[in-house]
Amino acid sequence: MAAEFFDDEDSTHLFQLIHMLQRSAMMHMGMLQDSEGKIHYNLGETKAAIDTLNMFKTKMKGNLTNKENTMLNGIVSELQLQFVKAPARQRELENQVAESEAVRETFTNPKDGPSEIISDEEE
Repeated sequence: MAAEFFDDEDSTHLFQLIHMLQRSAMMHMGMLQDSEGKIHYNLGETKAAIDTLNMFKTKMKGNLTNKENTMLNGIVSELQLQFVKAPARQRELENQVAESEAVRETFTNPKDGPSEIISDEEE
């Protein structure tokens, strides 16, 4: 975030903190990889980050500029929307991983892996 975007240094620091919570929530919903390139799903951690941002909204009500209030509301709303979608994203990723494992097993151990009989003859 560019410091010039915010009206003062306190706003810059506030949104650096909010951004850290946002990134944590996104990482724990599988939307961002961690520093090692891994995907995580921990909706408890996500909920804690969203709850903390909601607490900020409540405690800072009346103390934020219109720009700050709009940004904070937008961040919280988007995280809440993604939180609802997270279980489906997790299932999709798990299905992709299971499919990849089946393909890898087929090539690693062809005798033990899943197989299909392909024939030109009609039965």
